[in-house]
Amino acid sequence: MKIKHFFVSAVCLLATVPALGWGQKGHDVTAYIAECHLTPKAAEQIDKVLDGHSLVYYANWLDNASHTPEYAYTKTWHYLNIDEGKMLETMPRNANGDVLVAVMTIYEKLKAGGLSHEEEQFNLKMLIHLVGDMHCPMHTGHLSDLGGNNRPVALFGRPTNLHSIWDTGIVEAAHKWSYTEWQQQIDRGNRDIDEIQAGTPTDWVLETQQICNDVYEKTPEGSKVSYDYVNEYAPVVEQQFLRGGLRLARLLNEIYR
Repeated sequence: MKIKHFFVSAVCLLATVPALGWGQKGHDVTAYIAECHLTPKAAEQIDKVLDGHSLVYYANWLDNASHTPEYAYTKTWHYLNIDEGKMLETMPRNANGDVLVAVMTIYEKLKAGGLSHEEEQFNLKMLIHLVGDMHCPMHTGHLSDLGGNNRPVALFGRPTNLHSIWDTGIVEAAHKWSYTEWQQQIDRGNRDIDEIQAGTPTDWVLETQQICNDVYEKTPEGSKVSYDYVNEYAPVVEQQFLRGGLRLARLLNEIYR
């Protein structure tokens, strides 16, 4: 009985942990796609900055770091809430920062150079993660429901929330692939890389918000979603992984040219 109570308590505790971004698989996929599109010069420099580690190695680092006292100030940097009826220009911005401000600030800092090895590595690790978050639809979700964290839904009959099914639920239901298999399947030659990489981080956030608006419309509170939902949105997840990876590569190639 005690074991049963412990298990139930543990599950409840895990359910209260706020979701921060794509799950681990999503960030790994995004980072690996970016790594596959680095110029030789950028790849060589990044290898030195990361002490021989890959982009994938640090893809999820910030999700863990944001929960520590030292880096707690980065918690709001994973998202940019835009409420229903609001636009990016009219939505009050979080005074502690958001994903758009963070990506633009870190990009400019890295591009300007002059950082110590430790400072450069720290900022690069954050950029790898945050460009992925910028492409996760619910990271432009409503402040009123904490980006879908407070919108209860059920996925295959299991109670969860809208944010969670977009972070991990759809990803894991769509394909049981490793991050390398994801890259091999969705990062293929039949697309215009220049077109995908075009625009600014602001444009990319607005694009993500449009997807988020569609998700909200089709997933009201209490929705019970299953195979049809996964079938509809798996291509969107694939699209956002690819966009995030190719755009991260563009930023890194610009920084380390």
